[in-house]
Amino acid sequence: MTSAEIPAPYGTGARDADGGATAAASQPRTPARIRTHHLQQAKNDGRRFAMLTAYDQYAAEIFDDAGIEVLLVGDSAANNVLGYTTTLPITVDEMIIFSRAVTNGAARALVVCDLPFGSYEISPAQAIESSVRLMKEGGVHAVKMEGGRHYADTVRALATAGIPVMAHIGFTPQSEHALGGYRVQGRGDAAQELIDDAVALADAGAFCVLMEMVPAEVAAAVDRAVRVPTIGIGAGNSTTGQVLVWQDMAGVRTGRQPRFVKQFADVRSVLAAAATAYGEEVRNGTFPGPEHSF
Repeated sequence: MTSAEIPAPYGTGARDADGGATAAASQPRTPARIRTHHLQQAKNDGRRFAMLTAYDQYAAEIFDDAGIEVLLVGDSAANNVLGYTTTLPITVDEMIIFSRAVTNGAARALVVCDLPFGSYEISPAQAIESSVRLMKEGGVHAVKMEGGRHYADTVRALATAGIPVMAHIGFTPQSEHALGGYRVQGRGDAAQELIDDAVALADAGAFCVLMEMVPAEVAAAVDRAVRVPTIGIGAGNSTTGQVLVWQDMAGVRTGRQPRFVKQFADVRSVLAAAATAYGEEVRNGTFPGPEHSF
């Protein structure tokens, strides 16, 4: 993909024959690599960006070529790749393997990795140690950490150590047992607590705040309350960015879908048809044919 083909919000900065700015030039020049300050500039300019999960080289390459600005190596690999029923069992060692695959496949996107359950809760020092491993061994550019304002000191310690931190508030899957399952957060009196969480984490140095399963009006209030960009998943349309699990977005996963999911393709059916056709040709002897043989 050339710079001219990369979707908004990042344009090519071209000028017309008279030296005046073209329509494309009204957008910032396309960066070779998306950095945290580009996300901040998007919020400052009233633009939006997209984020998808990725767990392997080819997904990373495809989404990177499509112009997705941020790739999340999510601990959702636990239940979308490894077959666990929750995100809780996945380890730092496993996240490093997924991270390395994604960073090897992505040339332009900002790659963020989740700090998995049990890798940061003990102390800021533990969080730094885990994050350093993800950056050194996995090659990621930033980490994402679940939790509210009680983790402000941890965020501050990470930021001081030069580790960019994306905060994650609202419904936090690692705390599903404490939260009583998959439930919308921030309703009623809890709305102000969510705003306070976001402000505290941003003030501590988080470069972005992600909100999951939060009422749209509360997410909008959070976005107004913090200087940094926000990302939503089931949080309405007022955030700077949006994120989805790629298997949900592309229609790979079956079963009941969360309300906030939109399937933009039916990749499962395409793969199933291809596998069925392959199996039939192998069994009836038409594959491999002479053109596939030496």
